[in-house]
Amino acid sequence: MPSGFFALLDDVSALVKASAASLDDVPTQIAKTTGKVSGIVIDDTAVTPKYVVGLDPSRELSIIFQIAKKSLLNKLLILSPAALGLGYFAPWAITPILMLGGAYLCFEGYEKVHSLFSKHPHVADEKEIPAITPEELEQERIAGAVRTDIILSAEIMAIAYSQVTGQPIVNQILVMLAVAVVITVGVYGFVGLIVKMDDIGVHLAQGDYSAAIQGFGRGMVRFMPHFLRILGYVGTAAMLWVGAEIIAHGIPYTSHLLHELEHALATVPLVAWLAKALACGIAGLILGFLVDKVVSLVKKAWPGSN
Repeated sequence: MPSGFFALLDDVSALVKASAASLDDVPTQIAKTTGKVSGIVIDDTAVTPKYVVGLDPSRELSIIFQIAKKSLLNKLLILSPAALGLGYFAPWAITPILMLGGAYLCFEGYEKVHSLFSKHPHVADEKEIPAITPEELEQERIAGAVRTDIILSAEIMAIAYSQVTGQPIVNQILVMLAVAVVITVGVYGFVGLIVKMDDIGVHLAQGDYSAAIQGFGRGMVRFMPHFLRILGYVGTAAMLWVGAEIIAHGIPYTSHLLHELEHALATVPLVAWLAKALACGIAGLILGFLVDKVVSLVKKAWPGSN
């Protein structure tokens, strides 16, 4: 009896050690997963500031907080459980869902590029525009931001799950939850800093500081509009690049081509990354164009779908 008891203790001890070793891998898995979604994170960061442009500056941080809160709740309560559930009951569905999301990103990226180079003048609608209060405009902007975010968040959580398949369920849950929190705090914390940079610049320029600091503040104020424009371009490029790469990895042939490209330029990692990003960006633009044509055909065939 005592020997059986000690054997049981040995088994429990071995199980605890195995669990601890497994949990030690969680930070590494979180770091690896966060790196995998960096392109979508850039896109999310670049897209969000536009939703507070033109609103009361005193409400900017409150609006960003509301968007961030809804984004985190969507990740924790809807998207993470959905990814885990699909992974358990229908793992075959994850790759097609990722590819559909990638096609959407390509479509959005193409729409932005097309709007930049379109020569068609904007014709104002002759109908009277209904009045809208600042509070209603704020809620409309928040709703629009959340709609865009949920697509990007779904991609983030699906990719996060794809990195932990085969891991113990506890590890999967911990990594998914940690990625949701880290990504949301990182993205919206940085967005909050971006939208308040001009206010910080004004404070430095008008405060009781040295001439050098005041000059730096004025430079910040002048630079921010250019920075936001550049950030928009980066976000568009990231949409195309990430969308096409997601689709490419879902097709064995194109996934093999990407690996071959990286392998051929492995001695120069920066060049390999740039070549892959450029190839995916061009492919994303083409895919976005094709999706746009399909959407246009659907709208013509079913006018009510507009």
